[in-house]
This record gives sequence, structure tokens and C-alpha cells, in this order.
Amino acid sequence: MPTVAKPAIIAEYKTHDKDTGSSEVQVALLTARINHLTEHLRTHRKDFHSRRGLLQMASRRRKLLDYLKKHDLPKYSELLQKLNLRK
Repeated sequence: MPTVAKPAIIAEYKTHDKDTGSSEVQVALLTARINHLTEHLRTHRKDFHSRRGLLQMASRRRKLLDYLKKHDLPKYSELLQKLNLRK
């Protein structure tokens, strides 16, 4: 993921001024990385090492979303809507 996109994503999803590690920010960053890697794997079908990393990132995002759903349901719903997950 380009470093230019990371500060923009953090700025968009942060909950307070110094927030860089909240669940919402982590999920947004992982989603950007997953989308980028998915495009990479469309052209490089045999890149199994990257595919493994993609599965790990998707799993980590799933766990963070489960945590968020359990602790703050309105934020969870809002984040799904913003990131366009779960069509």
C-alpha cells in the first residue's frame, strides 16, 4: 500500500486527534491492503505467498470486526457501510 494513502485513511477513520490504532482505523487500513493485494493476485495468479498473506489479513479484519460488533454495534454498522463491505 502506498504510504500516501495511509495517512489519508487514518485521517478519515480516526475517532480523536491522536488515534492511529482503534479498531475502525485498523479495519480501514486492512481493507485497503486487502483490496490492493486482490488486484495484484488477479494478474499474478500463481503468487501463493501473497495469497497466504491475503488470507491472514482477511482473518485479522474478521476478528477486528467481530470485536467491534460485540462492543459497539452502531460503529460496526457505520463502518461496514463506509467501507462498502457486506453487499
